[in-house]
Amino acid sequence: MSEQPLLDRGREPTLDEQIAIYQREYGDLDPQVEKIVNALSRLDRRMSVAYGRQLATLGLNQAEWEVLKELVMSGEPYRLGPGALAKRLGLTPAAMTHRVDRMAGAGLVTRERDENNRVRVIVELTDEGREKWLQVMRMASAFEEDLLQDLSSEERGTLGELLTRLLRRVEDTQPDADGRLSDLD
Repeated sequence: MSEQPLLDRGREPTLDEQIAIYQREYGDLDPQVEKIVNALSRLDRRMSVAYGRQLATLGLNQAEWEVLKELVMSGEPYRLGPGALAKRLGLTPAAMTHRVDRMAGAGLVTRERDENNRVRVIVELTDEGREKWLQVMRMASAFEEDLLQDLSSEERGTLGELLTRLLRRVEDTQPDADGRLSDLD
């Protein structure tokens, strides 16, 4: 009796099983490269799900988190124009307006006319928005510490440097992938 294919078993194959299947189907595969790339891909996917769950417990979604983060990254007084926010997030102005509308309604940001230029609108983080950002950061920090608990300080430093080198390579060779290395520097 032949063995049932892995993908028909109702579970995702382990990383080693996946690489074995790839090698079977594509003999020129470098298993070391595939293990790294697929481990990174799986880690990214699972971390995104975990972060999404954390955001949901605080009544936020990923889109709102991105706006809060960009406002905090802008520094005090945590204000940006909607055009600058849209550019930083790679959004159209209409999409940014929709996000800001929802967030203003939730009390996370305010939207007011610039006193020096009445045509210009300013989006500003509220105290409630800043507190939500801090809550997310606390939850994420605990999750990330737990994730990396088995790595020594030296291993964490090495891993950080190696991943940054990989990120730079992708950003240098795929500039249209909208990576923002400045977030890391």
